[in-house]
Amino acid sequence: MSDARRRLLAVLLPALLLVLCAVVPLTQRAARAAADPPGPVTGNATYFDALGSPYGGCGLPQANLDAPDFVALNVYATPGDYAFYPRPLTGADLSKAGLWNNGLNCGRYVQVEIGDYCTGTNDGAQNQAFCRGGSWVADAYDGARLTMIVADSCGDSNAWCRDDPYHLDLSKDSLNRFVKNGAPVGDLYPGHWNNRHVTWSFVPAPDYRGDIAIGFLQGAQVWWPAIAVSHLANGIHGVEYFADGAWHAARMNGDMGQSYVIGGITQGSDRFQIRVRDASDALINDGRVYSFGLPAGCGTRCGAAYTKADYTTSTTPTATPTVDVTPTVTPTGTPTGGTGVPCGVDYRVANAWQGGFTSNVTVRNTGAATWNNWTLTWRMPSGVTLTGAWSSTITTSGDTWTVRAPSWATSIPPGGSATFGFQANGSSTPGPTGIACS
Repeated sequence: MSDARRRLLAVLLPALLLVLCAVVPLTQRAARAAADPPGPVTGNATYFDALGSPYGGCGLPQANLDAPDFVALNVYATPGDYAFYPRPLTGADLSKAGLWNNGLNCGRYVQVEIGDYCTGTNDGAQNQAFCRGGSWVADAYDGARLTMIVADSCGDSNAWCRDDPYHLDLSKDSLNRFVKNGAPVGDLYPGHWNNRHVTWSFVPAPDYRGDIAIGFLQGAQVWWPAIAVSHLANGIHGVEYFADGAWHAARMNGDMGQSYVIGGITQGSDRFQIRVRDASDALINDGRVYSFGLPAGCGTRCGAAYTKADYTTSTTPTATPTVDVTPTVTPTGTPTGGTGVPCGVDYRVANAWQGGFTSNVTVRNTGAATWNNWTLTWRMPSGVTLTGAWSSTITTSGDTWTVRAPSWATSIPPGGSATFGFQANGSSTPGPTGIACS
């Protein structure tokens, strides 16, 4: 009954990439709608079989959760209203938010205690009372406890997910792992279940050790660097990324509360630096900076549901190594529709690391005629190999690279420019030589 089926296709649409990766001010954080319960609260409990594929509501595959026992929280708190509203909830719809809290309670832990059994009908029917035709009674399972992680959301149109603000949807495999008197209860489900009451509250991560985990989601690339952050001591309320010398608030990936779309250290870079805020909005580990790159196993785009990123840490963001080469050359041929249009080429290494680099290149039409089907050629040093390109088509033959205009922008008007980039293996220095325009 959990709505773990995620909207992966929608978030991967190319038309959204630039919007999702846009730099936003630090004050723009995910909309917050629901306050924590004042203390332990009691509600109905249901169960669901497993997280959806490839992700649960928080943006993590089930195999990458920190705990085998997990719960879903209510997306909506709309008693008597079983309609669906766009997620994440914004504007006037914020008043409809349940304890899912637009994903902001993802990655937190709850301690759940088994409560009374219902002797009547407890089917979550719309506009019907819970446990109708019966009563709540205590039995031998009352008081059994289990600590569970918030990993999914319940947005279904039934009374459990809409009418009961403290409803929990529990992973089915966890039901018989509840512990009482030092031992698992073993047979709570199915014979003693009937969507019983539970009492629960948020708690810190039990026996927390180590540091966060970072992974790239399926489809992630330099222009859509979607990550999932897990192994958290106190949930996650935000991710900030360092770009162009300043910190920026990352946008949550829909309402998948542990997934954020970040940005590179420079535009088009596959190197990233982030810091993370917890459920209290405090920077974790005193603002520790996590530095990492797009994993080699991803190539130019991650294919797996989750690809772990290895990182280093520091107390401050590190500078980005750059190399500038700004040759201005005259084309060796006569471009179609022009008569010897001159050009300029600005070449910059955006980011470099051991074994590879990314570069951003701007080509300018410095002549008086339109430059149609613009093309560049140059020679790269021995040992440099192309691994990917954007906003252009690049082919190589030995050390000669040919860069052609993308199909959607083939012409550069007088005084205009075009920008493209690429990623390569090898040393970033020296830069290309013999640059020519045609």
